[in-house]
Amino acid sequence: MPISKIVSIVPLLLLAAVVGAAAVPKPLDPLRAAPHIYELEFENEQVRVIRQIIRNGETPPLHAHPDRVMVYLQTCAWLEDDGEGGERMRSFKFGEAIWAPAETHGGETATVVQDCIILEVELL
Repeated sequence: MPISKIVSIVPLLLLAAVVGAAAVPKPLDPLRAAPHIYELEFENEQVRVIRQIIRNGETPPLHAHPDRVMVYLQTCAWLEDDGEGGERMRSFKFGEAIWAPAETHGGETATVVQDCIILEVELL
């Protein structure tokens, strides 16, 4: 990843450090619930960085995430339910960083255009 992309992500990481994160129950921890999708990259007393790979046709089990910053390591696009009986396309560019609120989800089969690799930065 180019240094300019890393530098542009720093403010979002600082925001995550200030806001804090909700605790995730251990059975719903993505590393335990879906080790074939989530891999631990780094962890200390304050932060945890997880690599997530979304593959087309894969159905992740129920799991939970605290508030987090997500950084897309490649261009990603997928279809998701629009809540009104239809679907909408979501897409993110390489290096794009977003804030994602805490959520519990799973059981829905991924419909991605290509494998999608994401780093998730969680506060502990």
